[in-house]
Amino acid sequence: MNDLAPLLTPEGRALLDEVRDTDPAQELAVATRLRREHPADLVSAALGQARLRQRAVAKFGAEDAGRMFFTPNGVEQSTRASVAAYRARRMAEAGITSVADLCCGIGGDAIALARAGIRVLAVDRDPQTAAAARANADALGLSGLVEVREADVTDVDTAGFDAVFVDPARRGGRGRIFDTEAYSPPLSWAVSAARRASRGAALKVAPGIPHEAVPEDAEAEWISDGGDVKEAVLWFGTAPGAIRATLLPGPRTLLSRDLPDPQVRPPGRYLYEPDGAVIRAHLVAEVADQVGGGLLDATIAYVTADALHPTPYATAYEITDHLPFNVKKLKALLRERRVGILTVKKRGSAVEPEELRKKVKPQGPHAATVFLTRVAGAPAMLIGHPA
Repeated sequence: MNDLAPLLTPEGRALLDEVRDTDPAQELAVATRLRREHPADLVSAALGQARLRQRAVAKFGAEDAGRMFFTPNGVEQSTRASVAAYRARRMAEAGITSVADLCCGIGGDAIALARAGIRVLAVDRDPQTAAAARANADALGLSGLVEVREADVTDVDTAGFDAVFVDPARRGGRGRIFDTEAYSPPLSWAVSAARRASRGAALKVAPGIPHEAVPEDAEAEWISDGGDVKEAVLWFGTAPGAIRATLLPGPRTLLSRDLPDPQVRPPGRYLYEPDGAVIRAHLVAEVADQVGGGLLDATIAYVTADALHPTPYATAYEITDHLPFNVKKLKALLRERRVGILTVKKRGSAVEPEELRKKVKPQGPHAATVFLTRVAGAPAMLIGHPA
């Protein structure tokens, strides 16, 4: 799909409605039939857009995805709607009324900001991507709040806006980019733009950003949705130096209290697996403090405790067995307990879960979870179930 324009015509829109629920296995037959009445290029574009909309449901929901326009990169790289809505609420609650959304992509963040009542200038240098953002603002009835501009973000004057939001490209020809100065635009440029904003800024960065790369005048927030870490955000104009982990839905937010590293201790009755955002934010000590626990190993983010203290920031498991790593012993134990549903989790172990599952060949009606990890430096297996 090289041009959205034909899909925005009455014929293109009608064709999109017709192919909306096309089963991928039936595409060839559908295309053959439709090409008798419509241009072949238009049919191909409509079917391609239908595939993208189906993929986008996971991020945008069926209602919005069924009305929006996507590019392949746009579906892959756009922000999940729930995360974008959370960020937009933070901005609205801070009194921000206008935002320059730089590197806007297909407009997912601009849509969330506009729905929060914020006026948005959405900028992207790629013509096709900017066209999709413009079409999406119109399709969702938000064109009155969203202006889309095709331009290089480094040439845009943001002086008339309360805040800036920057989502630099973090993928290149060889995949993900981990060097923040290899972002497009570089993180240093985005930080400078953030510092010039009158009311504040938010910079979306990879969740693996090193803590030492976070500017001293920024707040760093790691966000997960449904247990999956989605992004990190550097906030300016909020709480310089603050570190937080936010879990969606909710939101539930855990703030750093600069606690010392937890003590290493023997396995207790319960094991707590912190949410990925908590781990990325280096807030495992805060979870250990909440549950009165310590670490199984100084280098591994598993917390152990003697009592059950439910917390939204970690999943609790009751541990029934603690063994040195030994596949034969694990296989015998699982056979004895008739465990056929086996969940394998690992931290600090080179063993792959599928490899272990093939070796132990679980069979039976019962379920168990095995943790492959280290206890005070020694390879170990902890067996249990969700508490």
